[in-house]
Amino acid sequence: MSLTPGLSQRLDKLAARHTELSAQLADPGLSGGDIARLSKEYSDLTPMVEGIAALRKAETERAELQGLLAADDAEMRDLAQGEIAQLDDKIPELEQRIKLLLLPKDEADERNAILEVRAGTGGEEAALFAAELFRMYQRYAALKGWKFELMDLSETGIGGFKEAIAAITGRGVFERLKFESGVHRVQRVPETEGSGRVHTSAATVAVLPEAEEVDIKIDDKDLRIDVFRSSGPGGQSVNTTDSAVRITHIPSGIVVSQQDEKSQHKNKAKAMKVLRARLYERERQQKMAQRAASRKSQVGSGDRSERIRTYNFPQGRVSDHRINLTLYKIDKVMMGEALDEIIDPLIAEDQAERLAAEE
Repeated sequence: MSLTPGLSQRLDKLAARHTELSAQLADPGLSGGDIARLSKEYSDLTPMVEGIAALRKAETERAELQGLLAADDAEMRDLAQGEIAQLDDKIPELEQRIKLLLLPKDEADERNAILEVRAGTGGEEAALFAAELFRMYQRYAALKGWKFELMDLSETGIGGFKEAIAAITGRGVFERLKFESGVHRVQRVPETEGSGRVHTSAATVAVLPEAEEVDIKIDDKDLRIDVFRSSGPGGQSVNTTDSAVRITHIPSGIVVSQQDEKSQHKNKAKAMKVLRARLYERERQQKMAQRAASRKSQVGSGDRSERIRTYNFPQGRVSDHRINLTLYKIDKVMMGEALDEIIDPLIAEDQAERLAAEE
């Protein structure tokens, strides 16, 4: 077994704790709060305990088969040798699975997310690309069975988005989308380009874990709230009342505007939701930076100024620069269908980096 003695002892303690929790949960005198707390700990430990049991079983089988290698029967020896070879492949996989389960979890992984897509350099072409990216995530959410709720949209008038914000709700949303934060670059011939030259433009994506009021305490005296009249593309008035809301968080300088709803109250509620997410993400990034100070690189740094991916339409390819991955299926990626083929390797690379840092 390649697990260290210290790690093996830790696994024994986790298995013992799982058994202890099972006995505690059988107590009829438990309060509702205790049941919820203990049940969560029990269910969190269950995959680990199942993994430990599978590893121990495989190790026991291998030890028993090892004894058969001294048998007089040549056929028996060959059979044992073949089964040992299979277990020699299986045991490291089981150990790796356990090590991954032992990694500290990002507490934000199971949260819903706020998606923000903004046009970057490249004028109207950047805004058109931002709209396509936003729709890509909308399709991906639909494929995952997630709820995708538009929160704010600033259009250019010819189909482009200057800025678009959505709330995405579902199981493990942030875990799968968190590596999408950064600069997405597009290379293609714009429809308005007569000479057929390939242009490069960009859009910025930010994926923020949704925060509850209990996560982030916001003091009313730290807020400046302005109301104004909503406007459509080109400054055209779309609302005759002062329903749009702009909230400035004075300590951080973060500004959030919402004008999608006709109700000032609803716009304020949406703006506060986005503000909480941005403040929570800022705090989370600071903690991550402290924890990762000794690591050489981070797949998911979340730096919005970092160029993470290029979409080259003439060549039909999408390249993620963090893991040197290139897919020649740009249409399927933009439809959301092949996005998992980029996200899965990003998650695997992050896990590998964190495992290396633990060793």
